[in-house]
Amino acid sequence: MKTTPNINPESQDVAELQAMVRALMADKSSLIEQFKLALERQFAKRSEALKPYDEAQGDLFNEAESELVKEEETQVTSPKTTKPRGKRKPLPKDLPRERIVLDLDEQEKQCPCCQGELHKIGEDCSEKLEFTPAVLKVLEYVRPKYACRQCEQQADQSQIHQKPSPQSIIPKSFATESLLANIILGKYQYALPLYRQETLFSQSGIELSRTTMARWVIQVSEQFAPLYQVLKRHLLKQVVVHADETPLNVLKEEKQAYMWLYCSGADSPKASVDGTRNIVLFDYQNSRASACPAAFLGDYHGYLQSDGYAAYDRLDKVTNVGCLAHARRKFMDAKNLKGKGKTGKADVVLAKIQKLYALETRLKGSTAEERLIARQTQAKPILDDIHHWLTTQKVVESSALGKAIKYTRGQTVAEVGSLYR
Repeated sequence: MKTTPNINPESQDVAELQAMVRALMADKSSLIEQFKLALERQFAKRSEALKPYDEAQGDLFNEAESELVKEEETQVTSPKTTKPRGKRKPLPKDLPRERIVLDLDEQEKQCPCCQGELHKIGEDCSEKLEFTPAVLKVLEYVRPKYACRQCEQQADQSQIHQKPSPQSIIPKSFATESLLANIILGKYQYALPLYRQETLFSQSGIELSRTTMARWVIQVSEQFAPLYQVLKRHLLKQVVVHADETPLNVLKEEKQAYMWLYCSGADSPKASVDGTRNIVLFDYQNSRASACPAAFLGDYHGYLQSDGYAAYDRLDKVTNVGCLAHARRKFMDAKNLKGKGKTGKADVVLAKIQKLYALETRLKGSTAEERLIARQTQAKPILDDIHHWLTTQKVVESSALGKAIKYTRGQTVAEVGSLYR
């Protein structure tokens, strides 16, 4: 007769098995959460707002119809609470105006009843906005030549007198500064690639290849190098510098390229003194190593705010501080895993962060002194509360919430409060 062996639950083998089971269950939960997050990022709406709002972009072709349907649905579902349409804002007074008078003909200025002459008692005026497409024109620079007849007859040489040619940012090019500015603005501000601009020019009968425009863009960028260096010197005088990097696909490049971004805040004290605001500089590199920000920042020893990428931690001359927006994003991921209508620990910290956002919204337009006082008295206690919450939570580190807390702890949220000193 077989007997079941006695298993001591306190034995080392059982403890190891139990620990292994807990680790496997934690890994399973982590993988499930990663899978759900992948589905969320792939198919769900990409919005981090805590409350739904109706400002999402419509589809490319049916945006007008979608907006009209939303307005009609609002009127049907809540007819009693529908607000009256607001008064249309007047068009800017500084726009050029063309006055078009729609007057009666002379024969129409007689009364049809008694044939008496009509007299003017007033007028109605309405405004319509007219659009004139971009106008291309050729500037012909004519430089007459002059010479002295007496010198031509008596002197060995006759000097020709003529106005010099106007300087151009690109020598021997027919491109004016306005044309170059329009090409660069279209490409980098309005996401209009050079091949599309080539098509637009061809519709106007202008043969301007994308290769030529690409060469112009590079030549203009070289002319802006001194301005870039001046802005960089101003940027590195700021108390806080924000940094981030993003992959960049470059043709015929064997290594992955990156665009490093450095910018200042609009409320920086140095910016107010120097008269410069919101400096944004790009630094192209084919690496993501810490040597890239180290070379750009040089001897800068202020606060560097980033998303927690390890390369910034290797910079020993700066004080690294975290980005609350990135930390909030990870708590949003943990919240979304709960499903709609369910709340949890992530909602607690999101509500605390929302208080900071609301405070900064109220402080827009305030003076530097008013912002300092409000942040000291209102923001710092909230940050201290967030730090206390982070350091007192007991969660599985491999879970989405655990990763969010670990990430935020690594960002030293408490240190962000030092920016308000």
